[in-house]
Amino acid sequence: MSGDAPGPFRTADVDVTNPYPCYRRYREADPVHRGEDGWYLFRHADVARVLSSRRYGRGGLPARLPEECPHLRGTVANWMVFMDPPRHTRVRALVAKAFTPRIVEGLRQRIGELAAGLVAELAAQGEADLVDGFAAPFPILVISELLGVPREDRPWFRARAVDLQQATSARVARRPDAFAVAEAAAREFGAYFRAEFARRRAAAGGGTDLIAAMLAEPVRGGIDEDLLAGTCVHLLTAGHETTTNLLAKGLLALLAHPDRLDRLRSHPGLLPGAVEELVRYDSPVQMISRWALEDDRVGGRVIRRGEKVTLVLGSANRDPERFPDPDRLDIHRDARRHTGFGLGIHYCVGAPLARAEAEIGLTALLAGLPGLALADEPVRWADDLVFHGPARMVVRADERPTRGE
Repeated sequence: MSGDAPGPFRTADVDVTNPYPCYRRYREADPVHRGEDGWYLFRHADVARVLSSRRYGRGGLPARLPEECPHLRGTVANWMVFMDPPRHTRVRALVAKAFTPRIVEGLRQRIGELAAGLVAELAAQGEADLVDGFAAPFPILVISELLGVPREDRPWFRARAVDLQQATSARVARRPDAFAVAEAAAREFGAYFRAEFARRRAAAGGGTDLIAAMLAEPVRGGIDEDLLAGTCVHLLTAGHETTTNLLAKGLLALLAHPDRLDRLRSHPGLLPGAVEELVRYDSPVQMISRWALEDDRVGGRVIRRGEKVTLVLGSANRDPERFPDPDRLDIHRDARRHTGFGLGIHYCVGAPLARAEAEIGLTALLAGLPGLALADEPVRWADDLVFHGPARMVVRADERPTRGE
């Protein structure tokens, strides 16, 4: 550690519009950093090692969830992102069958139809908030399709998903009723899915959606109705905010690099690789936490059993030791092995779907809105460094690019 190491890392001190210079200071001067609430890792090699190691686990429910929120606690307790093996293994095996490349490939036409419908609405408005009009509703529509949620219920789903997300740390700090709002959403979600399960069983099953597939599984190994309901809520909410941020920040990055945007318009076959680079360049989730299950040594520092370790994914993905010239958006780069979807046993089970949504969504935007540009209103960022992205991003959909731009 160098003698001019920065002080304790605090997310509140980071410029949410551009956290990368701050990450670079810690990565260079104090990459295995002892903060006020535990350890922070900033290098790609260290982050990848911890993500892939059985010496670290999720540690169960977030400590911040209050006892007076039983529905919220019960819902989150059934999210596999907070589970360790062997329970995590059973739940992941149940869900993973819905996110295979073959299943996602079969959904591509329908995903394209959903994207095209939203793009047409944006085009009709001329100027609109891309987050509210496309990036936020699009993944809700897709995951609702996968779950088999009736079309008329989807606006309600989106509203409840937003309410549930009030329980994240940054939002709790901003509004005093955040936990109450999230608790109500968890209660309503639980009632909805239990009623849906009962309706499906009364109809003697059938169907090809994810709910049908889960209900067809024998109830064994701790997989019960509470867990199935919690899993449905988890898939809905986890895929909502992260994909929203990926779409909004991906488009924002391309608008800031018009040569790359033009290249993708003229060569759409580059989009799958470009999506990987967009995830690396500005990760939709900037950091995640693990807890040490035993003593370990990382970068010459001793991490004790039970200590919290925060893995700064956004920093790892800008580490020049792994990605040369990391602050440059290079749509031709081999960006594989980025940490944007995690690594190891908790690698994002929905990553194939997120990739497809990003690719298809960006294709629809670039093809359907050839003059797409930021409006004069400044981009407003959500005050959240973990689930990182714009809260409002107004674009003009009816402009045509000027020759030479």
